Amino acid sequence: MKHHFEQLRLDSVSRSFTNAEGQAVAALQGLDLNIRRGEFIALLGPSGCGKSTALNCIAGLQPLSGGGIWLDDKRIDVLPPEKRGFGMVFQNYALFPHMSVLDNVGFGLKMRGVGRSEAMRRAREALQLVQLVGHERKLPGQLSGGQQQRVAIARAIVIEPPLILMDEPLSNLDTKLRIEMRAEIRRIHSQLERATLYVTHDQDEALSMADRIVVMKEGVVQQVGTPKEVYTRPQNLHVARFMGYRNVAEFMLEGTQGDGVAVSANGVRLIGTPMAGFNSKRVSVALRPEDMERAEPGTENAFDALVSTVEYGGHDSLLRVKTAFGDLWVRIAGEFEEGERIRLRVPPSRTLVYDGEAA
Repeated sequence: MKHHFEQLRLDSVSRSFTNAEGQAVAALQGLDLNIRRGEFIALLGPSGCGKSTALNCIAGLQPLSGGGIWLDDKRIDVLPPEKRGFGMVFQNYALFPHMSVLDNVGFGLKMRGVGRSEAMRRAREALQLVQLVGHERKLPGQLSGGQQQRVAIARAIVIEPPLILMDEPLSNLDTKLRIEMRAEIRRIHSQLERATLYVTHDQDEALSMADRIVVMKEGVVQQVGTPKEVYTRPQNLHVARFMGYRNVAEFMLEGTQGDGVAVSANGVRLIGTPMAGFNSKRVSVALRPEDMERAEPGTENAFDALVSTVEYGGHDSLLRVKTAFGDLWVRIAGEFEEGERIRLRVPPSRTLVYDGEAA
């Protein structure tokens, strides 16, 4: 049965477990999220942040400790996994090694009582969608990692689920294949017009694939936004660090300047972009290594730096530099030597200023 739902709604979904000391630990706290049909949502965060727990709760593999999950107006968290009808793709593929590719893909249909000829027809269609025509009779062991992952995706989509759940599906593949498979998963998602919920710890993966990103930390949602919103306007320092703002330094707030704010530390004065209101004069400035550039003398938003280490990286280098306000990582094109003194500039729009000290 094709189920054209309009939205999956997570309403204060929580999940706690008891640790070895007998204490209750919250793996997921009050997760609210609406996933619309056709949307690609990435749950992003470091390991242990609750993203896989959220996926398992939606799938029905773990019971909720609180809240509810709704598919349109039907409550589904009370249903067993097989009654929810979601497609799942795991990190380790979980294919049956003794079954052909075609039988692996058709297995879910067989379990649902679909007749063999209809199941094989739909399995062939799914294999066509993942571009594996010609591999139907092979065993999983005769396929490459990328091909096995495509079989796992075909198996998830053949049951025509309203929602496809993917848990770190590319983490076992090499870099080149991961980048190719990102585009493939996005293409398959677009053709299916279903919703996809994708768990990853890789911000590049989330940025390149998702319509919206849900950034998590310790079971709590930190920010929900488009890739551009999360990348350019991280709501807090945790999100900023996770989205590549590796440099966080403490400054003092001097006051507003146009749309920006002026901050200073040890004689360095910068104009930055305020990311929220300020409760104190102590602020944290977040800078992305690749947002800094060589500065001409007399340029504003510039500071002196001493190069302490150089990691050659082809068309650019990763420098560790010492400045008046602390050590920074800088990714920049050009030739540099340890001990060299340089002047760097960072645009005010890329100088993000957060309230409080760097936590």
